[in-house]
Amino acid sequence: MEITVKTAQQLRLTEEEFELIKQKLGRTPNFTELCAFSGMWSEHCSYKNSIKWLKTLPRDGGRMLVAAGEENAGLMDMGNGFGVVFKIESHNHPSAIEPFQGAATGVGGIQRDIFTMGARPIASLNSLRFGNLNDKKTQRLLGGVVHGIGHYGNCFGVPTVGGEVYFEDCYHTNPLVNAMSVGIMKAKDMISATAAGIGNPVFFVGSATGKDGIGGASFASADITAESAEELPAVQVGDPFQEKKLLEACLEVIGTNAVVGMQDMGAAGIICSTAEMSAKGGVGMRIDLEKVPTRQQNMKAWELLLSESQERMLIVVEKGKEDAVLKVFEKWDLAASNIGEVTGDGMLRFYMHGELEAEIPAHELVLGGGAPQYTREYKEPAYFEQIKAFNADTVADVTDIKATAEALVQLPNIASKRWVYTQYDSMVGAANTSTNAPSDAAIVLAKGTGKALAVTVDCNSKYVFADPYTGGMIAVAEAARNIVCSGGEPIGVTNCLNFGNPYDPEVYYQFVKAVTGMGDACRKFNTPVTGGNVSFYNQNPDGPVYPTPTIGMVGVLDNFEDRMTLDFKSAGDVILLIGKQQNDIASSEYLHKLKKVTHSPAPHFNLDEEFNLQQFVAGVIKNRQVVSAHDISEGGLAVALLESSFNRGLGFDITIDEAGIRKDAFWFGEAQSRVVVSTTEANLASLESALNTAGISYTKLGTVTTGDIRVNGENWGTVKEWKEKYDTAIEKILQSV
Repeated sequence: MEITVKTAQQLRLTEEEFELIKQKLGRTPNFTELCAFSGMWSEHCSYKNSIKWLKTLPRDGGRMLVAAGEENAGLMDMGNGFGVVFKIESHNHPSAIEPFQGAATGVGGIQRDIFTMGARPIASLNSLRFGNLNDKKTQRLLGGVVHGIGHYGNCFGVPTVGGEVYFEDCYHTNPLVNAMSVGIMKAKDMISATAAGIGNPVFFVGSATGKDGIGGASFASADITAESAEELPAVQVGDPFQEKKLLEACLEVIGTNAVVGMQDMGAAGIICSTAEMSAKGGVGMRIDLEKVPTRQQNMKAWELLLSESQERMLIVVEKGKEDAVLKVFEKWDLAASNIGEVTGDGMLRFYMHGELEAEIPAHELVLGGGAPQYTREYKEPAYFEQIKAFNADTVADVTDIKATAEALVQLPNIASKRWVYTQYDSMVGAANTSTNAPSDAAIVLAKGTGKALAVTVDCNSKYVFADPYTGGMIAVAEAARNIVCSGGEPIGVTNCLNFGNPYDPEVYYQFVKAVTGMGDACRKFNTPVTGGNVSFYNQNPDGPVYPTPTIGMVGVLDNFEDRMTLDFKSAGDVILLIGKQQNDIASSEYLHKLKKVTHSPAPHFNLDEEFNLQQFVAGVIKNRQVVSAHDISEGGLAVALLESSFNRGLGFDITIDEAGIRKDAFWFGEAQSRVVVSTTEANLASLESALNTAGISYTKLGTVTTGDIRVNGENWGTVKEWKEKYDTAIEKILQSV
């Protein structure tokens, strides 16, 4: 067939990119070669519209053991010779089309990124965004995604220990499904995703290849439309039991010392793994595609190259040690086929039954090599005028604090996500002895390391929509605050940057400013960015989703006993608010959902103030001066107090003068840099002394009760009654539609 610009455009390449490909090859590519460029130069694989700004993030220092983006996932030093490996990625577009398999294969793919480096996954997290929960489509997507995550994670045997779920109208067409995995390993035993050694054999291992997911990388680099379901041949199909065998086989084969390099076949399949491993090692490969195990007959060369069938790895093996590798995979009843060898000229040559199907320089396909990098124009979004026009004085203050709090705790963004997390196994596989003790970040005991990990995913996208720079900083700060309030020391970040179409200057403004804000906050907290994922083209017919730079953060606890939970411990304990109350209702759930104000600034945030607060809270936790700590986020102070009450059924008695601050701002505002703590009467004096010495603002709120809730003399009823409302709100909505 004749290859033209139209052919390239059908494969989502531009006319300029087609001309660049011809220039790099010195000829017109054939169809198979053009397909390879289409996959590798997609936004999903090449980061062509984002890499300029990603490079501005802090990408080294701290406890980093490998440079950002150099391997399949980040690796950081957790002490005692062990490393923690972690990464977050999106599976948004597949989940919008086929929610169960889209979410399941997102979970599977991120686990492979962890164990391909030689680490054993010990914890999973996820960040999910859907449309209005009262909508039947949202309920179908929610049900499918949650079932898919639960099915894959539970069967694979890695506990889901944390996450977040938000519901906003802008995610109606395009939900966000971000999956994070965390693993541990002996740091010295890391396996690199690098090909080396001329003549070394190249092995394909794992599941057979089918036509599922062909074109998935380029599909993830386009807007979702009503026709998308017909455009995509098939969403990938996952098999968690097969992946469990692949995990054990890969970790075992690493122990044979036969493995030179290993990479997961994720987006863009074989072409991606061969190109990236070769380019990184400065070598080439000869691949005989007919040797790739298939589950469908007569697959064409381009289909074999681009298939995104799950549970597959590419391994470069030291020549002469093939039998050791074959023996391991035979033991686990997994396919292991020698499909080619490493060459020394930097060229990828793909043959089918002796016929040369494609010949491409590996370097020209990859990020940092020949893949194009663009600088897009950006401009301040027009909707900022509405945000600047916001005036809190036009919003009537609350008169009934109790009734407003009741409405807030039943909003889907605040209410218990019990319906979701009960479908996940939080205890399967690894020892995780405090998962079910409530804390702002999940605490995972890393067996055999002498350490524990604190892990979290965070992003309030309303804040980023209101002010991308400040919202980006807040996403990092809240993740760090959650880890600190749980007794951990934040050490590093992985991110999943979910935005609309990068060719829209207003969307690109959101991206640039959010990344800049994230970078500034990461530098302040000394949490370098180890890598992550950019997901553009998250659009609705009415426009883009809220800019959603999800932050996955990991912290270390040198002593598991240093962990801190958020629940009140004993009646009579004193409750304090650490941090300054602000006269601020901007971008709060109260303002947005109850007052129906969609455009307001980001809430109060000051980076230095936040850093100082976190340093202080870390110190009083370590010194055992507090017995609970819970950061204030969605719903404000009232919700934080209620959430601290639920676990043990202990209430609170608060008598407070709002001191010139609006009642709604005092109780429901979401100004940052505030933490609710409780302490014993015996420790109160030393805690107040420490606060005064540090110059940290605080307010003594009241005391913990045996189960009743009283606010300024008003009886709010029992904790049990409030918990029932909080726990069942989402279930009642799902049952009513």
